[in-house]
Amino acid sequence: MTDQFAKKGEAWSARFSEPVSDLVKRYTASVFFDNRLAQVDIQGSLAHAEMLAHQGIISAADYADIQRGMAQIKGEIDAGKFEWLLDLEDVHLNIEKRLTELVGDAGKRLHTGRSRNDQVATDIRLYMRGAVDDIIGLLRELRLSLLDLAEQHADTILPGFTHMQVAQPITFGHHVLAYVEMFGRDAERMADARKRINRLPLGAAALAGTTFPIDRLRVAKTLGFDDVCRNSLDAVSDRDFAIEFCAAAALVMTHISRMSEELVIWMSPRVGFIDIADRFCTGSSIMPQKKNPDVPELARGKTGRVNGNLVSLLTLMKGQPLAYNKDNQEDKEPLFDTVDTLTDTLRIFADMARGINVKPEAMRAAALQGYATATDLADYLVKKGLPFRDAHEAVAHAVRTCVDKGCDLADLSLDELRAFSPLVGEDVFEVLTLEGSVAARDHIGGTAPKQVRAAIAHIRNELK
Repeated sequence: MTDQFAKKGEAWSARFSEPVSDLVKRYTASVFFDNRLAQVDIQGSLAHAEMLAHQGIISAADYADIQRGMAQIKGEIDAGKFEWLLDLEDVHLNIEKRLTELVGDAGKRLHTGRSRNDQVATDIRLYMRGAVDDIIGLLRELRLSLLDLAEQHADTILPGFTHMQVAQPITFGHHVLAYVEMFGRDAERMADARKRINRLPLGAAALAGTTFPIDRLRVAKTLGFDDVCRNSLDAVSDRDFAIEFCAAAALVMTHISRMSEELVIWMSPRVGFIDIADRFCTGSSIMPQKKNPDVPELARGKTGRVNGNLVSLLTLMKGQPLAYNKDNQEDKEPLFDTVDTLTDTLRIFADMARGINVKPEAMRAAALQGYATATDLADYLVKKGLPFRDAHEAVAHAVRTCVDKGCDLADLSLDELRAFSPLVGEDVFEVLTLEGSVAARDHIGGTAPKQVRAAIAHIRNELK
């Protein structure tokens, strides 16, 4: 019966009286999306086999055969010659079946002391660990690109906005550094999530552990895990690490989306603060003059996709009793999609940041609109001894006058300004300039060009 089972290529044994229907095979199979786990599956299996041999659970000869067979399988997969079979359901059974074809009984002994439950959980963690390391590296590259942009424009005046209304003058470099900070927190979150990813489930078997004298800590050390999962039930059913990663990824994409929104607005001809390199834009099928910021727009849209993947995983787990359930097969597609989407987005944004052409004249002209130095005038009066609320009211009257006259605060004469407060002196015009306004914010976190350069140097040192 065993030989007949092997020839058919069926995944399951004589426990069943009829074969699985083709529809059910397609419905339950995961091999055509989880085969990306092949390399980590081989890595985990080799570490498991080494431990089995060390513990005397399998022979040294069996271990050598397993190593030889896995090397051939890896070569076939790398060369694109491995045949993935739907009948064998997933990546794990496909590799095990091929191993048995190559090395016989040694391949059948590989699964001693483990279950697909802890095998799958281990593979996902190995895969996620590598993905997180890549993403942290890409976040670093994006931050370095943005630092270069900020450094080029540490003195470039830009209107700062609240409620999408001109608020106070800032520098473009300071504005860009806000995103550098966001992506820095994202890298910290990824690194923190990695700590909980990097725990070994292997050895939990199906749910209760195994009767074989395994050495879980040895396998953990071989695979570079920091520790083992300490409860066998939790080890096979936990997907917190995947949810945590997707939550961190959703935050990264939220920051990408905010940046994208500004890039789209800034590139609009009605604003005209920047231009994005042609390689990140497309034209129109009917309007020949168009240059559309497709990459930022699409990234803004893909944020919803990543957020949806997070909700999918949360919903997947919310009703599951302990321990493992087939539901968990559905964790991989949203997880893999999140990894792919985030990785591609970060890679393209790091490149795109180097292709942003800033238009300082347009930024400066916009900063001269909206009475951006009004707060500076209020601060000036406070330093002369006027209580802030009185200063605020005086400047509000001055702004109202400028609105009626169609001029800026700096266009008012000294006598006109003194009409709002006798404390106004000839030095008032120094604080009403855009350069004076930004230079005055000379403290850690402020927009003064001196502080922008200091912040850039500090972050560069951190990223070394």
